[in-house]
This record gives sequence, C-alpha cells and structure tokens, in this order.
Amino acid sequence: MRNYEITFLIDPVLSKEDIASIPDTYTDLLKKAGCNIVHADNMGLKQLAYPINKRTTAVYHCVEFQTADSAIIDKMELSMRRDERIMRFLTVKLDKFGVKYNEDKRAGKIPRKRVEKEAEPAPERKSAPTQASSNPKKEEE
Repeated sequence: MRNYEITFLIDPVLSKEDIASIPDTYTDLLKKAGCNIVHADNMGLKQLAYPINKRTTAVYHCVEFQTADSAIIDKMELSMRRDERIMRFLTVKLDKFGVKYNEDKRAGKIPRKRVEKEAEPAPERKSAPTQASSNPKKEEE
C-alpha cells in the first residue's frame, strides 16, 4: 500500500459546524474507496503567508492515509477543486522517511512547534576612525 498525505485549507468565515463537517466528508470519501486512514489532524486557524481570496487566515486540516489504488487521489482532488469551501489543497506521496517522520511526530519524539531562543542584544559596533583627508602625506608637508 502507498502512503499519502493531503493537507487542505478551509475558508475561516464558515460556521463551526461547516468547518467541522468538511474533514469528515473527505475522510468518509476515502473510507468508502477502501483507504486506511492513518491519522487526521486539525491544525486549527493559522495565518497565511499571502492572501487567498481576500482572506489572511485559514483553518488547516491534514489527513494521512494508505491506499493500494491511486485513482482515488484524482477523485478526491476533483471534489476539492469543486468545493468552494476549500481554499487550497496539497496531496503528497510519502516515502519511508516521511512515514517515519510522521510516526515520530505523533509519538512526541519531534516537537510540534520550534521554540525560538530569546533574542540576544546585538553587540555594539565600534566605529572605525575616520580620516580628515584622503591623502595623509599632503597634510604632513
């Protein structure tokens, strides 16, 4: 079986019930096609890097699944393209390293969010001495 991961962005102006029902719709579609759902993750409301459809935030969802038949990918992507509630989506085929990374992340071996170090103040720069003239030999004469 092949491993896939699909991440999609949901329009945040929808009601909470709609936002909660959209991932269920797509996981049901995968289950009906005979896929094994490995993990479904609601990543929540996040800031977008650039505006999409005049929105600056979106609700992120990620579904990791296994399937023997990759034809379901085309059906899934077609239904997401037609769904106006989905802003963007990305389907990725996972290799053994991607599967291992996701397993370690779920087990807590890899932290979810990188902790930023406290910003240290920049050391003060010493200004270089300035010369009054561009040719010091003329000043000596």
